[in-house]
Amino acid sequence: MKSTELRQRVAEAIQAAQSKKAEAVTVLEMDRESPSFTDYFVIASGSNPRQIQAISDEVEQRLTRMGLHPTHVEGYSQAEWVLLDYVDFVVHVFSEKARKYYDLERLWKSATRLHPSELKPARKRAARSRSSPRAHKQANS
Repeated sequence: MKSTELRQRVAEAIQAAQSKKAEAVTVLEMDRESPSFTDYFVIASGSNPRQIQAISDEVEQRLTRMGLHPTHVEGYSQAEWVLLDYVDFVVHVFSEKARKYYDLERLWKSATRLHPSELKPARKRAARSRSSPRAHKQANS
């Protein structure tokens, strides 16, 4: 799979999570030198089990519309830590307590931390910034 296509899929997962008010969304691009089994981690938090499930459901539904299905789902019924494995990237949706306990950002500290906006396709960013001077000014502030 091309890097741009993969990044677009990861961006879609992020947008899905954010549409359900996921908190503290973080993207880790795994170090090619590390023994990682995937290219990206998307890490997000929900405030309660119902929200964690809603975030997971939305990610899965949006990616299914793109023809992508998780190869493995874990933790959905307990909704403390839901893992959606898409092989090239893994989506983790945590409760605040579980996220602090497992601290994947520290565990995978060799990974590059990306801001979710860094994964948006270039043409979407360009189109938005051309749409109005105000949008361009806000994007650059």
